[in-house]
Amino acid sequence: MRLNADTILELFVIFTVRMSFRLSNSKLPDVKTTIFTEMSLLAQQEGAVNLSQGFPDYQPDENLIQYLGDFAKQGHNQYAPLSGIKELREEISRKFNAQYQVDYHPDSEINITAGATQGIFTIISAFVGKGDEVIIFEPAYDCYEPAIILNGGVLKNVKMLYPDYEINWDEVKNLVSEKTKMMIINNPNNPSGKIFKQKDIDELISIVKNTDIIILSDEVYESIIFDEKTHLTLAKYPELKERTFVVGSFGKLLHITGWKIGYVCAPSDLMTEFRKVHQFNVFCVNTPAQFAISKYLQNVDDFKSISTFFQTKRDYLKNALKETPFQLLDCEGTYFLSANFGAISDKQDKDFCYWLTKEYKIATIPFSAFYKDKTDEKVIRFCFAKEQETLDKAIEKLLKIKI
Repeated sequence: MRLNADTILELFVIFTVRMSFRLSNSKLPDVKTTIFTEMSLLAQQEGAVNLSQGFPDYQPDENLIQYLGDFAKQGHNQYAPLSGIKELREEISRKFNAQYQVDYHPDSEINITAGATQGIFTIISAFVGKGDEVIIFEPAYDCYEPAIILNGGVLKNVKMLYPDYEINWDEVKNLVSEKTKMMIINNPNNPSGKIFKQKDIDELISIVKNTDIIILSDEVYESIIFDEKTHLTLAKYPELKERTFVVGSFGKLLHITGWKIGYVCAPSDLMTEFRKVHQFNVFCVNTPAQFAISKYLQNVDDFKSISTFFQTKRDYLKNALKETPFQLLDCEGTYFLSANFGAISDKQDKDFCYWLTKEYKIATIPFSAFYKDKTDEKVIRFCFAKEQETLDKAIEKLLKIKI
């Protein structure tokens, strides 16, 4: 059948109207491809050294890889329990007790997740409803806001103060209302590398006292703390533990981001509600990977070597960047080092990242991506979880930058 011009035009109009209707009803109309994907693709196109997306470019421990294959060959390839295999939950319980002298029951207070992001999404979905207010601290990792919006929540953002990224707790107090359902903490903070001090804990305890506020504590970088400083998990404080989900990640801990294995810990009453949503989200998580991690952790009693490993890389990149026009910001934790580029360019930070990738073949992440209103402090983030060879290539290029 041959269509005439009028029929084609009519069909085109119908198609356009339908697509317009569908797009206008998007639940996330302002969300585009993440800056991490965008910069990694640009790095590929330009043949640039990729210090943007936060993943290692080196292999994890060979023993861990061996265990993964072994357990797959042994037949551990079917559904795991909803909460995760018992052996791994017991190892997580042991880890918390050994590191922080904190007890979580492996059966009722620990759940394995498909990475930390799935855990975070599930926590928000289980507790945040239409009109519920959620306080986050910016610069903030980009998965929080979409999950809040999708569940009908209202975002309340507090900006940490550049350049030290301290929290103005008076501002937090003023934001708390009867509608405040949840507060999301990221400690250590990605991207700033800031860690909580005791004064922050004290302020937080004071603010949530006599409220029903649930705390989501994103602690995926808990074991990457520098300069003999200490990670203050919220689980150590009884006044906070009773209302807190602690979220962790084996991807960060064991250099296996692609395995997407994380966990959440919380009191049993909160965990019961979490599991109601988790079972209809992913239900369970990669079985042989859980067994492999469990066996690997049986031989790990001290996680301090993780911090030492990354501090060596941080210091190496930090010392090199001192010879450039970048103004370095303090990095207390995570595997990200941030810097102000104001002495080099007056470009917007995202434009600067594009320029740096194209002209000097180094891909980084602009801080504005971590703010709802795209605040531009002329700061970019470098990931140093890279091979020595990768860091050397990056440094060679960065040293060529002049004012």
